[in-house]
Amino acid sequence: MRTQVAIVGAGPAGLLLSELLQRHGVESIVVESRTREHVEARVRAGILEHSSVELLTEIGLDQNLRAHGQRHHGIYLQWPGSRIHLDFQQLIGRSVWLYGQTELTTDLGRARDAAGQQIIYQVSDTSVVDHHSDHPAVILTDADGTPRRIDAEVVVGCDGSFGPCRDAATDPTTRRYQRLLPYSWLGVLAQVAPSTDELIYSWHPRGFALHSMRSAAVSRLYLQVPNQTKIEDWSDDRIWSELATRLEAGEPGWTLHDGPILEKSVLPMHSFVMEPLRSGRLFLAGDAGHIVPPTGAKGLNLAIADVARLAPALATMIINDDHVAADAYSDQALQRVWRCTEFSVRMTQMLHIDDDRFRGRLQQAQLRWLASSTTAARELAQNYAGLPIGFTDD
Repeated sequence: MRTQVAIVGAGPAGLLLSELLQRHGVESIVVESRTREHVEARVRAGILEHSSVELLTEIGLDQNLRAHGQRHHGIYLQWPGSRIHLDFQQLIGRSVWLYGQTELTTDLGRARDAAGQQIIYQVSDTSVVDHHSDHPAVILTDADGTPRRIDAEVVVGCDGSFGPCRDAATDPTTRRYQRLLPYSWLGVLAQVAPSTDELIYSWHPRGFALHSMRSAAVSRLYLQVPNQTKIEDWSDDRIWSELATRLEAGEPGWTLHDGPILEKSVLPMHSFVMEPLRSGRLFLAGDAGHIVPPTGAKGLNLAIADVARLAPALATMIINDDHVAADAYSDQALQRVWRCTEFSVRMTQMLHIDDDRFRGRLQQAQLRWLASSTTAARELAQNYAGLPIGFTDD
């Protein structure tokens, strides 16, 4: 098999990259280790930044988003006895959209089907070879057990943190920066209408809590828990009781509605950035190259920004033999990655408790400053609602 760009990973990053490449006149083949049903059913991020929505609108893939998504003009921040609303629209003239990654992946998959995109699901034994030459390739075994080789001009790893591309892109000069945080999130998906119109981020002396949502009938909620927490130690009743304690403390008289829990899991919190996001003719995008704590809602949006920058760069490289933009991709993308990582870590540290009582008082002072300072609130809004797709700090 032969193509111009071989894309490993059929999540939103890989599918969007194939869409953008086609619009630039570049062919691609996408390969994925999971089934299509599994990929489209994965519950992941649900917040789309302003610039991500602008891109989807520009390429005509915003119809379902606008029909079924929820536009949010801000977020709530709270601590015991206080709840404030940061109105992004009023502060900076931008908003965010709540639209699940599952829905976005389905939309992208249907668009690629309509365009005749070749996507090979359920592959195994995937590896990238010869990426330091001008003729890289992806070797795999398909669902029928047949060995295959895809020869390409470029390979792009959109296969997340556990795929083969991150390790394949590791050279002697590669630098890996990572930090494991001393707590995790216990997340639940519940069949109950949200008790809030926009997300609530709650600081509480018992730990952080977040009230999000997936639709008008389904809520997504999170609790800060210690690392190594076992999900079987948390009954549904215990989860709802702890959520109510942490979320109801911010506004007297406000009540958290409970309901059947559909899913629950424990998510470790960590940050990871790999430099550079390239090794020869193998490029990385999204979680393959970087992971951020979910507090700042940046993971999916960083993946979108990566491929939006990478697609035109690869097109110029392949069609015009002009490597300038492709050579600049990693450095420029990493500027946005580090800016978003700093914001995500700062949000996380502001809202999550530990045994340091001094730090707890500093956190409360920081929250009160956001409530009283328009400048501080505007800075948070600018980072949360999202930087321009092409952001650099030069």
